[in-house]
Parts: sequence; structure tokens; C-alpha cells
Amino acid sequence: MRVNFYTLGCKVNQNETGALAQLFESSGYTVVEPGEEADVYVVNSCTVTNFGDQKSRKWLRRQKREHPQAVTVLTGCYPQAFPEEAAAIPEADVVTGSGNRHAILEDVEKVLHGECERVVDIRPHHKGEAFEELPLDKFAEHTRAFVKVEDGCNRQCAYCVIPRARGPVRSRSEASILDELQRLARAGYREVVLTAISLPSYGSDTGTGLAELVEHAAAVPGIERIRLGSLDPDMLDDETIRRLAAVPQLCPQFHLSLQSGCSKTLRAMRRPYTAEQYADIAEKLRQAFGQTPVSFTTDVIVGFPGETEADFEESLRFVLGQRFLKVHVFPYSRRSGTPAYDFPDQVPEHEKEARSRRMGEAVERVRAEVARAMQGQCADVLLETPLSATVTVSGLVSETYSICELSIFTIPSVLVAYSSTSFISRLFTRLVVRDTFSAVSSSSRSLCSLTCAVSSVSCIWQNRIYAAVTARIAIHATRPGRARVFLRRRGVGAVRS
Repeated sequence: MRVNFYTLGCKVNQNETGALAQLFESSGYTVVEPGEEADVYVVNSCTVTNFGDQKSRKWLRRQKREHPQAVTVLTGCYPQAFPEEAAAIPEADVVTGSGNRHAILEDVEKVLHGECERVVDIRPHHKGEAFEELPLDKFAEHTRAFVKVEDGCNRQCAYCVIPRARGPVRSRSEASILDELQRLARAGYREVVLTAISLPSYGSDTGTGLAELVEHAAAVPGIERIRLGSLDPDMLDDETIRRLAAVPQLCPQFHLSLQSGCSKTLRAMRRPYTAEQYADIAEKLRQAFGQTPVSFTTDVIVGFPGETEADFEESLRFVLGQRFLKVHVFPYSRRSGTPAYDFPDQVPEHEKEARSRRMGEAVERVRAEVARAMQGQCADVLLETPLSATVTVSGLVSETYSICELSIFTIPSVLVAYSSTSFISRLFTRLVVRDTFSAVSSSSRSLCSLTCAVSSVSCIWQNRIYAAVTARIAIHATRPGRARVFLRRRGVGAVRS
């Protein structure tokens, strides 16, 4: 049997889709790429906006039209938040919510084997329910691993339907998280991203906390870098900031949720902080890391009900003053099922779009300035390109492999901008090969030596910093095994990225 997955929404949804794929594979299914024929089609939905619901319905209609004999599945936040609406979609043979994901396979097989014509299995969340474990040991498209540590949200922001879709805060046990990190490290993953619906809420229901989790995660052998998902600024107290900054493996790049730079609008959104308090938390994070550059990304909504032109200008000035490396700008999307849907003074669509364009253009100019300020900096980078794929070393001496194209995408606060291609040419004159299963401390145990001749270099701007190097790599094996290639500039101390 073949199964195809389509994922909408956040990193947590992507993580859960990977876990569902692994669940199906363990039962003998083959996961196929989009466009390939399948027996089962699954959409893991997002319901943050009405548009997300529309995309799920449209995808289901297309699959049922093109593959009428296949089983179609609607799962995730959309059915959980709006169960009656989702259950009424005729193109979905199986409808499940964001809880009890393990039952999806059983529900699908009931329909496949003719036991049921259709299954609607949406189970409501409830206070005190446990975190649902969904094991995930491999990430096909990333060199870093995403580890889900929490689910649910206890907040009631005026524009957001997520508490309805995800239920109350539920923290994963630390023992389970550390066990997964150990498996990932053994599999060769060097960087992990801790993801959640409300990451700073981790441990609030179990008596622990995010800082303690990060400290213990950093102690797992083989985990060299840790990144955090989205954070709410008001949930980062001084002690948490101090402890996070003391963890060498923690990357000083934070997605610090803002939503608006106008305190009046934040109150209307029911966000529990002001713009001034946000700025204070961001400054505390910068100070905690000392000389190490700290970068921030964020989300901003424009055109929220009641936002005047003056409010927008205030928000824009605040956002530009924070010097974000990246800002996701969204025009407010009126979401049924949320308090803001019925708020007065709704902003016209054309005005929301205009404000979104204005802020988007302004923050991109700042992004380029922040990038240029990093010119000449050097750091270790974890590649997400063909170079970082595993190389099988099957021979002994003088095994030479074909040309590799090295596409180096910059990571926030590292190796960001270069003024000349000659500098890039000098940068990539040495490559280091490390044993996939070795920590940095034992990196001298290389599988092989190699030489690299740079044949072409390019540096492309257009608001995205990108460098591409084409090189012929000659790998001289010293013993059979598997290796992963990393870049490091010769003779220059690397900063943490």
C-alpha cells in the first residue's frame, strides 16, 4: 500500500506528519511523493485562517476526483476546531482531529478493508490529558531534527483559534525527549530544534521548565547545537534568560513573537505585554549573551480591527527599531470562531494589503542592513544542501568522487555577507570530513583526507543572502565507513551560529 501526505501550517504540523509517515511505514506502507499514485491520501490541516481550511477542502476534492478508489483522510487542527464542519466534507473518507493520532492507521484500514464506508473519529481535548507520544527518528529533508516537546495553549488571544484546535498545555516527559535526542545523535543529527505550540509553557503542568530542558538536552553526547521554536516574550523571566545564555550549544537566534509594535493594538489582541516590555526582554537577551551576536525574527499582524493609520505607523517604527533579521508580515485574516471576528472597526482588505506591503518592504531593507553588518564574520555552518548528504566511502585509497555543487545558505547571525567573490574563494579552500557518529571533540578521527578545487563562485543578493560554490572534491579514503562533510575556514576561530 502507498500513502501520500500533504501538510499545511507550522513546524509542529510538519513534525507530526513525519511521525504519521513513520507510523504507516512501520505497518508496511510506502510513503510516496506528491504527484505519485497512492492508495491513501492524508492532509494534515492548519486552521489558523479560513484560507487554510479552504486549501484542505480543495486538496481533498482534487484527490477524490483524480483517485476515486483511494482513501482520503482529513486530520489535524481543522477537524479539531470545527468538528461538525469537517465531518460534513463528503470528499473525506476518514476525519480525525489533533488528538489520538495513533488511531488514524486503524481508521484508514477499516475503510480500506470495507469494514466501514466512512470514519469520523474526532476526540475532544480535556483538562489533564497526557501528551501524546509520536516517535520520529528520521527527517528526510533536513540535516537538523525537529523535536516536539509540548502541545496545547492556555492563552486566549482575540485573533487565535489554536487553543480550540490544540487543547490545554501538555508537556512531554523530559525522559522521553532525552531518549529521542540520544537516538537522533546516534543517527548523525548534530542540531535539534525544540518545537511546540507554546514552547515557553513547557513544564508549567509538570513542575519543570524550558531552561532545565535545554540544559539537559545540551548534555546529550553528539548534540552540538540547539535551537528554540517560537517564544512569547512575557514568559521569559530573568532567571530563564540567564540559564539559557549559559548553555554553549544554544544558538542565539530567537523567534520572539510580537504581533504588533503598538501597545494599544496589543491590548486589543489580548496579548499580555506592551511594546515597551517586549523591547526590554529583547535587550535582556542581547545583554545575557555578551559579545556574541544575537538575532531575532518575529511575526507581525497588520490591519487588526481598530488599527488606525497612526497605530500602524507606531507599530512600523517599533519594528524597524528592533532591527529584526526576518519579519513575517501578515494582513489580519478574519477568523470565525475567534472574538476578533466580531470586533467593530474592521479594516478594509485593500488597506490591510497596502499596510502589509509597506511594512514588508521596510523590514526587508533592514534585513539587508543587518546582513551587511555581518560582512567578514566567520562561523561553523550546518549545510542543508547535497554537500551535507551522507557519503559512502567503500574503497580504501584514492577514491575520487564526482563534482558536488555546494549551495551555502546563511544562518542567522553567521557568515552572512561578502563583498567580493575572491573572499568566498579563499573561504572554501579547506574541507573537513568527520565521522558521522563522532562528536566535535573527536573530529580528528577523520575517515579520509580530501582536496577541494573551487571552479566557480557566485554571490546573489535580492533580499536573500546566498552563496554558491561549485567544486571538485577528491576524497581519499583511509578506511571503509560513512562520512559527512562540513565547511570550516582555515586559521580563523569560528563563532557560534
